[in-house]
Amino acid sequence: MTESAPIRPAVEEPYEKRWLALAVIAVTVLLVILDATIVNIALPAVSADLEIDAASQQWIVTAYTLTFGGFLLLGGRIADFWGRKRTYLVGAGGFAVASALGGLAQNEAMLFGARALQGAFGALLAPASLALLTVLFTDTKERAKAFAVYGAIAGGGSAVGLLLGGVLTEYADWRWCFWVNLPVAIVAIVAAIPIVPESRAPGDTSYDVPGAVLITLGLASVVYGFTRVGMQAQENAAAGVTDNAWAEPWALFFIVAGAVLVAAFVVLELKTRNPLLPMRIVLDRNRGGAYLTSTLVGAGLLGAFFFLSLYFQQVLAYTPVAAGFASLPTTLGVLISAGLASVLAPKVGPKPLMVLGGLLAAAGLFVLSLLDVDSGFWELAFPGQLLLGLGLGFTFVPLSNLALIGAGEHDAGAASAMLNATQQVGASIGTALLATLSVGAITDFFTDAVASGADPRNPAVGLQAQVEGYTTAFTWASGLLLLGALVSAVLIKATREDLPAEAAVHAG
Repeated sequence: MTESAPIRPAVEEPYEKRWLALAVIAVTVLLVILDATIVNIALPAVSADLEIDAASQQWIVTAYTLTFGGFLLLGGRIADFWGRKRTYLVGAGGFAVASALGGLAQNEAMLFGARALQGAFGALLAPASLALLTVLFTDTKERAKAFAVYGAIAGGGSAVGLLLGGVLTEYADWRWCFWVNLPVAIVAIVAAIPIVPESRAPGDTSYDVPGAVLITLGLASVVYGFTRVGMQAQENAAAGVTDNAWAEPWALFFIVAGAVLVAAFVVLELKTRNPLLPMRIVLDRNRGGAYLTSTLVGAGLLGAFFFLSLYFQQVLAYTPVAAGFASLPTTLGVLISAGLASVLAPKVGPKPLMVLGGLLAAAGLFVLSLLDVDSGFWELAFPGQLLLGLGLGFTFVPLSNLALIGAGEHDAGAASAMLNATQQVGASIGTALLATLSVGAITDFFTDAVASGADPRNPAVGLQAQVEGYTTAFTWASGLLLLGALVSAVLIKATREDLPAEAAVHAG
């Protein structure tokens, strides 16, 4: 692939086109974030058109999350060693092709395959993008602003995905949820070739193939196991049974097998001369705290969006478009706090902002846990989402920066991939956990209602049961984010003086 922008030597002068490069990178990062939620609202339309049954439709989401989560660490190392720009271009191009195939799908097998391809190329694109930002922005204040953009996308992109998915599904066709990626990716690729500079890791760039196999299989197994728990919980609810979804044998098998593979990977990495994931990246107190916080935030966030979308559509009877617009206060909050965080991070350091962000986000989810069947949008949903968004912006901006502090030029891709991987694994665990708790609360409400003499066929009872399930999920999600704030307060010791101002891009 032709690359007009040269590999830049290690110089102290910042790259002159860095802000243009940020704009290009931000667009494609948004594609990856959007794709985690844009299809959610379109699921009923997709399933009806391709005749996908309820038991299989979860694979529309799972095929993407499996390959994305499984290949992230390998994608980060490919970016470091092969070239971050080259990996970014291949990732964006592959993502566009996979999106085109998804839009052309004529049956469920073709659609699931396209989603898996999207995830695989997204696993190249995401860590390459964050690593590029790390090496492009070396000044502390400028890096804070760059990560503010990244944080705003990471925190608000999911809500934008719900809106865009609703608009496209209602006014165009579900296939445009995939095709919309094509023109955006093409423009980004054409712009990136002359604007984004190439960079590679210095030193030993040999690949740790056994490590790549172990961690890819391990992460995919863990994500799939927890996804099966969530799927089982939904199937139990649809069938009206009260079986424990966590007792599903195959789910437990994949979770345990994944944990064993990840443990074997850690042992291997401690003995390998040039590991896929050097343990120094994870064992550093600040980065370790950032990754653990990222896992907890990922666990609470995706589930919150999922259940809020259901509340708007199934309880308040909003159309897909209205449900998408109703989800925008989160994005508004993120935009406000991300901008503030970029100004405050160089002055106060990452820790105070992350603790504040976790507390605000937890408070927002707690407000959402007070929702009822007839709650007005402006009464609880708007302030709850606004608080959630404010908290996410204050969390994601310093989190993205902190996860890369001291990682060095050689490990920038691996460190950024680890951040993405923790969010992805957290999201899969959180969705399974919250879905199980939600279904349990719905079942308990029905049981108590029938015992009290209520007619279970009464639609009002069904709506109240659903709300009980959603608010239970919000309560637990609030607890996860509160725990994330506590982890930040205890583990993170970095101050504003620790924020990096490293040398610019190295020649490869």
